[in-house]
Amino acid sequence: MVIGMGGAQVAAAQQADATDNAVRQLPGVTVRGVAPDNTLQQLGAPVAAGALGNRTQLETPFSTTVVNAEMLAQRQTTKLGDVFALDASVADNSSQNGAWANYVTIRGLPIDWQNAYKIDGKPFMSYATTLPYELLDQVQLFKGASGFLFGYSAPGGLINFVTKKPPVQGDVREVSLGYRTQSLWRQTFDIGGRAGEGDTFGYRIAATHEDGETYNKGAVNKKAVSLALDARLTDRLTWDFQAMYQRRKANDADPTIRLSSYAGDSLPSPVRADDNRLVGPGTYLDNEFQYYATGLEYALASDWTARVDYSYAKTRTRRAEAVLFLRDQAGNYDDYRSDYGEHYTFNNWQGSVSGRVSTGGISHDLTAGVSWQEQKNDYAGSGVYSKIGTGSLWTQNNNAYYTSGTMGSLNMYRAGVITQKSLFVSDTLTLSDRWSVLAGLRYTNYDQVGYGTNGRVSSNYRKTGVLTPTLAVMYKITPQTMAYASYIEALEPGTQVGTGYANTGELLDPLKSRQYEVGVKADHDDWAATAALFRIEKAAQFTDSGNRLVQDGESVYQGIELGATKTLARHWTIGTNLMWLNAEYTKGLNNIGQRVVGAPRFVAAAQIAYQVPQVPGLRLTVDAKYTGSSPLRPSNNLSVDAYTLVNVGASYETRIQGYDTTFRLAVDNLTNRKYWMYQYENYIKAGDPRTVSLTASMRF
Repeated sequence: MVIGMGGAQVAAAQQADATDNAVRQLPGVTVRGVAPDNTLQQLGAPVAAGALGNRTQLETPFSTTVVNAEMLAQRQTTKLGDVFALDASVADNSSQNGAWANYVTIRGLPIDWQNAYKIDGKPFMSYATTLPYELLDQVQLFKGASGFLFGYSAPGGLINFVTKKPPVQGDVREVSLGYRTQSLWRQTFDIGGRAGEGDTFGYRIAATHEDGETYNKGAVNKKAVSLALDARLTDRLTWDFQAMYQRRKANDADPTIRLSSYAGDSLPSPVRADDNRLVGPGTYLDNEFQYYATGLEYALASDWTARVDYSYAKTRTRRAEAVLFLRDQAGNYDDYRSDYGEHYTFNNWQGSVSGRVSTGGISHDLTAGVSWQEQKNDYAGSGVYSKIGTGSLWTQNNNAYYTSGTMGSLNMYRAGVITQKSLFVSDTLTLSDRWSVLAGLRYTNYDQVGYGTNGRVSSNYRKTGVLTPTLAVMYKITPQTMAYASYIEALEPGTQVGTGYANTGELLDPLKSRQYEVGVKADHDDWAATAALFRIEKAAQFTDSGNRLVQDGESVYQGIELGATKTLARHWTIGTNLMWLNAEYTKGLNNIGQRVVGAPRFVAAAQIAYQVPQVPGLRLTVDAKYTGSSPLRPSNNLSVDAYTLVNVGASYETRIQGYDTTFRLAVDNLTNRKYWMYQYENYIKAGDPRTVSLTASMRF
């Protein structure tokens, strides 16, 4: 009761008290924001580390790189070399439109195009398949050997493409329109959300279409769609499903240039691939890709989960590719056409259990599992690899070769079947707040059978009980800084020698590799840094003087990687990445002491980003990458010169009619630099010219 007030005043006071009490009784609301990670390192990002399960980069005792969807969108990526343009460990050997789009070297090593590419950790054939980057959420790179993590694979590294998944909550609604030099147009949409009681069901569907003229006056037509579903079936059981389909055809793609018959000790002056001068009529690449995966995950207890996955991937390719056999420094060449078809299928099963237990004050993070994988390779029995004419780098190529261009126009035969069955187990022992130890082992039975065009077995390699271990010691200097030392092995399948070699069709033995690495990773609010010292020992494989692909001796790759990003004065971010590499043939009958083919001594990348305070939402970037000279032959008598590429970009975030809208600009090879790009042993390509890309995206 309020003394001295009238009735109206008393009523008003009582109403105010009631309102005040109601405000005090409202439930508390916590608003959490995630600061954007603008570092090149992205150490807080998760990585699917195969047999180790999911960890952040900071927690992984190996060198890794994560490129997220925003980075992919900003660079407007079209090939794998663009994805890792700011990672000095990765040298670009790829082509935007041809069959070489996924060729890169990591720490001077080529990666295994049959086993070193995964989608959500599951296998697919990367050769001639350029995945639609618009439909991806991340691209993850594991550098060096990865035998324990994912099974058979070459020691260069492993690429994991992460698809877009249904949102945990809320909706995704985005459409975009893009343009690239000369007149290549792209339309993309991305829609996702949840439905049902308690948001039980999730969905995400994305699609992209690209069509038009490329930078060298060729043409590309691409149609791709992805679908992701999940369901929270019970409190303990969840289900997920992913699918992707793409049909991509490229006409008049850049030719590759072969040097196996080249007589000079230096290359001709480089040419720029900004027209169709090197492309004779009739070249094309037609690729159809399908991928399906599903899985169930069950919470056995609060700290234990069990998961089973199945995936199926199929690739069908028909191509008529130009291969120019350069003869002399004057630029004369023999024009060969490679007219082939390839079909690849993968079936993969995996089951695993992971959880945590404590024994005597030591915490154990355990993972154990079993996997089965079958790969089938079908090749054209009536393919063509032959000379159709001659030409010069400096004049128009008029040599024409036409095929029917249909997927089914070649007689296919089963060329090989590769089966891998493996068991794996790992234990991460947390000894204290700072010290932990990782021990893991994979046990694999491997069977590789080759067939001739008559359907009969032509080669057979079987190895049971192959062990690929890993061991790591980790020390947390601070909660945000970890030092580590690790050892891991790799075993790559034997190479079936392709066309163009004197021993075409021969099945070579699998190769075993070992990797030693010491490193440190630090992730702080305004800076991040990584450093790694590594040594990789690998059985050597190269082309001998008789044009035979052979195995002889050992090659050793030793180097150091350094990376750092720092935010300055709120609006500036500076990042750099460096690699020094010493790669030599150390054992064998040939090439001892020579540098390993394709391994540059030094690579450096850097980026400067500026958030313009006068124009909120505007961000400008300039980046550059220097790639050192790389030997083209084991004899080291011919190399590609070093080159530097400069790229610029801009993004502007605003609202138009109430919708969040982002405009992006990317200019690659700003100075229009001419350069020869190393692609493979005895193969080069004319470097990509300046290209301009524009994209407008709207969320609704």
